[in-house]
Amino acid sequence: MIIGITGSSGAGKSTICETLKKNYKVKIINADKIAKKLSKKGTSYIIDIIKKFGKDIVNEEGELKRKKLAEIIYSDPKKREELNSCTFKYIKKEIEKEIKKINEDTIAVIDAPLLFESELNKICDKVIGVISRKELQIERIVARDNIDYEQAEKRLAAQKTNEFYIKNCDDIIENNNNLVNIEKIIQDIMKKYEANKF
Repeated sequence: MIIGITGSSGAGKSTICETLKKNYKVKIINADKIAKKLSKKGTSYIIDIIKKFGKDIVNEEGELKRKKLAEIIYSDPKKREELNSCTFKYIKKEIEKEIKKINEDTIAVIDAPLLFESELNKICDKVIGVISRKELQIERIVARDNIDYEQAEKRLAAQKTNEFYIKNCDDIIENNNNLVNIEKIIQDIMKKYEANKF
């Protein structure tokens, strides 16, 4: 069984994944962590990124300047699209490799903010969308990425809305920091999935 966990930045996807890991036999495959691993010096991915965005996009050690790249792509939708199309093919390949390593009795959970954009949703049996209040999302982004409110708001504005996830996901979890409630919602969702033998 493959479950996709998605939602915009700061929605609280990590909390959902941690709760799943604590209570079920799952293997979390984190798309952002894979992207970071791919961003090391000399990888095919980095070589492609330098071709598209220039040598200024890497530091002296040859590793990706993630903050600089974020500034570029959140200011220019075309650049964002260009980066995504390049990134998706590498991440998909790595995620597919990870899934092949998982035992049959273990649930694969793909944690990917751009699950639909990368078409990773097509390999999932079920997709759970994580949503949250906008103000709370901005607070989380500011704290996590050490950026100001305006930058965080800009990032959020460039992403899919809660309405998109409500419309396109099989189930929705609203993560407004009520952990007890979240555990119960996850339990109900997993019971339903297991009953349907996905």
